[in-house]
Amino acid sequence: MKTAHSITGNQEAAWHLETRRIEPDAMQVVFTGRWCIDQDLPSSAALHAELTEDLRRLTFRTDALGAWDSGFLAFLAALRKFCVGRGIVVDQSGLPAGVGHLLTMAFAVPAQKVSDRTGGRQTLLVQVGTETIAFFRGLPEMLHFLGEITLSFGRLLTGRAQFRMSDLWLEVEEIGPRALLIVSVICFLVGLILAYLGADQLRMVGAQRFIADLVAIGMVREMGALMTGIIIAGRTGAAFAAQLGTMQVNEEIDAFKTLGISPIDFLVLPRILALMLMMPLLTLYAGFIGMLAGMLVSTTIFHISVFEYYTETIQALELKHFLVGLSKGSVYGAMVAYSGCLRGIQCGRSAEAVGEAATSAVVTGILLITITASLLTIIYYQLGI
Repeated sequence: MKTAHSITGNQEAAWHLETRRIEPDAMQVVFTGRWCIDQDLPSSAALHAELTEDLRRLTFRTDALGAWDSGFLAFLAALRKFCVGRGIVVDQSGLPAGVGHLLTMAFAVPAQKVSDRTGGRQTLLVQVGTETIAFFRGLPEMLHFLGEITLSFGRLLTGRAQFRMSDLWLEVEEIGPRALLIVSVICFLVGLILAYLGADQLRMVGAQRFIADLVAIGMVREMGALMTGIIIAGRTGAAFAAQLGTMQVNEEIDAFKTLGISPIDFLVLPRILALMLMMPLLTLYAGFIGMLAGMLVSTTIFHISVFEYYTETIQALELKHFLVGLSKGSVYGAMVAYSGCLRGIQCGRSAEAVGEAATSAVVTGILLITITASLLTIIYYQLGI
């Protein structure tokens, strides 16, 4: 030891710091006493004058170190950062195991990558190509998830599914009664639009009374299920993705797997069943609200009596129209539940990922509804239904 330099706080301070030149190019820092944040701890700048240009290595000695907390860690972190800037090698072997481990973790955290939201805009062709590639890359995972749901339904039929009936009824309440208001408003306005559009064309041939046929068949067979599906995709599909995504962030889904409980059975199956049960009822309700809107337009604007509108509606509606609407509602509900649960299970481990999952669930749900609506319409047409 060639030279030594000591630093001590005031008389009430319980800490002491000493620097020793153990070699011409190496210095040792000796900590004694209590190094806690409630003490008047020194700044690492107090040692900067000792860290000369000829110094190549810094070691520590903590034999007489007492209690320590984050104040000690902050001092060491600032000192290490300064040494790295000077090209001085910091030897942490003399520190307590806990201190060395925490200090290593603090400097081992990589810089967070923030997406460049202000970067150059891609061309439309590039965006379409990127989304297409992403879709085909995610297709195997979508099919795998569909297979897991199918197996879960098989376990349900054999009485081996792991879920609680109370969860199913909670989802039924959330999806059904609490969605009546928004479904009523949207479908009433859709009924008004259908009535006005139909009346504008039928008036040319003096057949305004067929407004009832147009509105009744259109709402019961097509528009009721379609509008309800889109509403539920934006309301419930996003909620499913956000709920499951948050559970993914909190590692609750991993906990289910650790306990031997299938997340598909316990979390996904009740949501799919609830939507498939409630969507047909909401579709019937939407058709009824749309027919009320058509009756309001017919009686107030085009002077058609209520009895005439009611009679024409009864004559126009057949059982097959109700069955088509109910079947479409069930399929749309399954598509919404599938997309919402899929994006929730696929969610990453950050708050931003939860928002992206909710957005993706709505987009995927509406896309699947549109595709299935087209396919079902073609199939029913070919079957003559």
